[in-house]
Amino acid sequence: MAFMLSLLMAVVLISYSLGGSLGCDLSPNHVLVGRKNLRLLGQMRRLSPRFCLQDRKDFTFPQEMVKGGQLQEAQAISVLHELLQQTFNLFHTEHSSAAWDTTLLEQLHTGLHQQLDDLDACLGQVMGEEDSALGRTGPTLAVKRYFQGIHVYLQEKEYSDCAWEIVRLEIMRSLSSSTSLQERLRMMDGDLNSP
Repeated sequence: MAFMLSLLMAVVLISYSLGGSLGCDLSPNHVLVGRKNLRLLGQMRRLSPRFCLQDRKDFTFPQEMVKGGQLQEAQAISVLHELLQQTFNLFHTEHSSAAWDTTLLEQLHTGLHQQLDDLDACLGQVMGEEDSALGRTGPTLAVKRYFQGIHVYLQEKEYSDCAWEIVRLEIMRSLSSSTSLQERLRMMDGDLNSP
């Protein structure tokens, strides 16, 4: 969970500070869309988590990958992009459509797609050919493995309502952890812009 928090902070940092420092043009409402996505996930609740205690699972994310904010800017953008892409993919399946209110789900798809579009331009700007391996190694690969674990969990639980509720809470928890990341990113932006 601590890794997920660090990862999300990196995402927020990128949204706030790297846009200016790397010439990356993130939409001004990038972070607002992220907050709206979090609210949508909250509105998607169908069950009380108390009914799903037996289905709880620790979807451990490897904390050592981002401990102490060691991600470089290109890595952080790549990780954020992968996190949003995997979240989009998770909630854009036939099983997901059967589990959630379609209106809320479509709004979530739209919001995640907006954030991904913003990051696509940044990703292209900061990742040259020599950095293309970032998507297949290190922190980005850890995000992929994390989501593979979530997919396996859902399959094992046969996409039950409780399994989806546990996954929804996990994604919400990771996205809501971005507040401290935002602060760290603002501090980094100040360091990057100082003489």
